[in-house]
Amino acid sequence: MILLPPKDKRQLSEMMLPAFQREIVQAQERSPVPYRYGSLDELLFELNLRNSIVDSALALNESGAQFAVYRKSRCNEMYWNRTEEGGFRLRNGAAPADAIYDIYRNGPLYGFECSMAMMIVMYKAVLDQIGSRAFNTYFTNLLLYDWQYDSDLGFRQGSLRLGPYPGDILYFKNPDHHPETPEWQGENVIMLGEDRFYGHGIGIRSSSGIIEALNRRRKPGSRKSAYLLDTIIYPNYEHIRSLRGVYARIGQTVYRRRNSQSQA
Repeated sequence: MILLPPKDKRQLSEMMLPAFQREIVQAQERSPVPYRYGSLDELLFELNLRNSIVDSALALNESGAQFAVYRKSRCNEMYWNRTEEGGFRLRNGAAPADAIYDIYRNGPLYGFECSMAMMIVMYKAVLDQIGSRAFNTYFTNLLLYDWQYDSDLGFRQGSLRLGPYPGDILYFKNPDHHPETPEWQGENVIMLGEDRFYGHGIGIRSSSGIIEALNRRRKPGSRKSAYLLDTIIYPNYEHIRSLRGVYARIGQTVYRRRNSQSQA
């Protein structure tokens, strides 16, 4: 059930939401779990960001960026420095927004593992929602490596029993993966819709399709199937919403436009 101030709840019931967002709202309304929002704007921002996460996942799938283990990862050195571990650190002087957009514009120059792909999708989605000015203000020290991420994403964990919803990150575990290919011990995925997921290196598949792909990468003779973990991961939507309208950051002080709710 969605909990909103009465005026906002009435306004929500009268809105003509896009199909993607309407399906999420309907699913939340049917759920016994209370989804509490302080305002309609808070709910709409989450819906828009979820939409952007799905769009960013689809775009990364079409970008030409390849799957590569960390020891063979590659990037466009105009924007990134490759670390010894195989991660990508933002090059001095490069704008964070330009560096993220470059992965999508010049995908064939990049190769990385699925956990990095999840971070790239999230950064691109946040960038699309808060704008380049705010993104360049807050995400100045980008490091793409495994599950390392900027604190302003504020990831939270939940359970499949509380959803999941499009835009959530899920994980398929492959407990009997081949010891020579530890990169296939599991697959991080973005939920795109009902039983539809994006995983970097596997592509867009159903849950059974992802499990089948992982099972082909088990050690010989194994009968232990891959499976979907109960955990879901999602960003702190309300905190990210607060980053909109930033003008500049000096030391620990953040200066905002007069209308702090305007899109940067």
